[in-house]
Amino acid sequence: MRVISGIIKGKKLESLSDESLRPTTDRVKEAIFSVIQFEIENRSFLDLFSGSGQMAIEALSRGAKFVTLVDNSSKSIKIINNNLQRSNFTDKADVFNLDYEEFLKNNKKNFDIVFLDPPYKKGLLQKALEKVEKITNESGVIICENPVEEELPKRVGKFYLRKSFKYGKIKTSFYRAEDNV
Repeated sequence: MRVISGIIKGKKLESLSDESLRPTTDRVKEAIFSVIQFEIENRSFLDLFSGSGQMAIEALSRGAKFVTLVDNSSKSIKIINNNLQRSNFTDKADVFNLDYEEFLKNNKKNFDIVFLDPPYKKGLLQKALEKVEKITNESGVIICENPVEEELPKRVGKFYLRKSFKYGKIKTSFYRAEDNV
């Protein structure tokens, strides 16, 4: 696993050895960042189910101002902290070892870009999507990564499903406020 673009392009990142986890592939990561490439610089980025932290680190490499990484696994948090240190981004990140619901309940910040890639087939994506809508700036974007067969709502609060792309068994979906099309 590596950073694919930006100031630390090519930097190798540590990943979890747990086979139940599925890191975002380079192909899907590149596609996601191609869609939001002009929206990253100086923006805040929330990675709610962070895993190794690769998506947030990619955002920092591409110019994000600050990232927040949340994961309920202490193993993931250790990997995230190692990857942030390896990338020299520890001063541009907050890391929380919390369940996503606990984080959202106590969070006081709003974010410009929110990335959701929870464990599949547990209903977490739909629950998280409803809650992050409230902390996403109206000019922002909510990005979901999920299995192709999983249906997502067309609208969540003020955010509408604007684009979806399929990559084999994976789908990425982009939500934006009506005025931010």
